[in-house]
Amino acid sequence: MPKSSARKRQARLLSSREVYRGPVFWVTTDHVLEPTGIRVRRDIVRHSGSVVVLAVKESSHNPQVLLEYQYRDAAQSFLWELPAGRIDPGESELGAAKRELLEETGFKASRWKRILRFWASPGFVAEAMSIYLARGLRPGNAQPEEDEVIETRFFALSDALQMVLRGTIRDAKTICAVLWLAHQQKGPKLH
Repeated sequence: MPKSSARKRQARLLSSREVYRGPVFWVTTDHVLEPTGIRVRRDIVRHSGSVVVLAVKESSHNPQVLLEYQYRDAAQSFLWELPAGRIDPGESELGAAKRELLEETGFKASRWKRILRFWASPGFVAEAMSIYLARGLRPGNAQPEEDEVIETRFFALSDALQMVLRGTIRDAKTICAVLWLAHQQKGPKLH
């Protein structure tokens, strides 16, 4: 089948069975007829979706980006990353972004804008992530969850970009946001 024809067709779910359910995600085994006409088994990690907060202290030439340093067991190391978390049932994306920024850092922001939406690992994870730009920051008291031990620090955008390019920042959502902001500084301004 030509590629252009396959793009117009929809996949068809033949069967789906939940094989695991935890507090953060669940896993299904799906049998699918893909748009290309191929029948496949797909094991999919399901997730309610996540928000990421690019909190920025603005200055004329080199904005400051708020990063967190915390241990991530899946990576077996401490990582520099942006504040982020899942969207709770009944919660809007923006509501989740505001909650996560406050909980993890203590900051509130007066101006919010969704800048990116992407799939974290679409080969087997059904988690969409939205990055929100937060400006007009006001400090307050962090309210982390019991298992969150988070250090926060502002970095000049130029330093955060170098951390990405040197491999110091290894978290994909943070890399996306830092590169986006660096591009915005060279091109269109933050609006």
